[in-house]
Amino acid sequence: MLLVGLTGGIGAGKSTVAAVFAAEGAAVVDADALAREVVVPGSPALRAMVERFGTGILDSEGGLHRRRLAREVFGDAVEREALEAILHPAIIKASQERFVALAGQGFEVVVYEAALLVEAGRQREMDLLVVVTAPDVERVSRLMARDGLDEEQVKRRLAAQMSQEKKAALADFVIHNAGAREALRAKVQAIWQQISMKRG
Repeated sequence: MLLVGLTGGIGAGKSTVAAVFAAEGAAVVDADALAREVVVPGSPALRAMVERFGTGILDSEGGLHRRRLAREVFGDAVEREALEAILHPAIIKASQERFVALAGQGFEVVVYEAALLVEAGRQREMDLLVVVTAPDVERVSRLMARDGLDEEQVKRRLAAQMSQEKKAALADFVIHNAGAREALRAKVQAIWQQISMKRG
């Protein structure tokens, strides 16, 4: 099984790229989905988060209120590191279990989509690394539309992440997502052809 890391800054278009890989036959494991799974009510990770950040991060049903948590940690490096120290081990364990299960199901290529793949040092676990980049102006507009944030909030989130250039420097493949969706699809399909030659 070939394990392909897929990353890039928020708003770059990772999920769109992942969907194309899935359509071509890859199994996709989404770190953001795993992050939701590991903080369900009663989970060790959620209990640790409440101990660290307080009950204000919970919704009325005792689940995690992600936007309240985001307000606590974005823009504060110490708080963000505290959150990552809780979440990352749980996500790593869940993802590794998922990789093993998918290999057992016969998948030849598994794409692991994770915004913080490089920040967590997990690119070293991957056979190949794909980085998606996009112009900042497009990332800002996408995030404002998607998350209902104002421009200043979006720019703070972008500033809190590793630069696109640093991630791209580590990549086996870089996909620049600017312009029409069909052009992006063609770029991903071309990379898929190269990945397909490496699997085995």
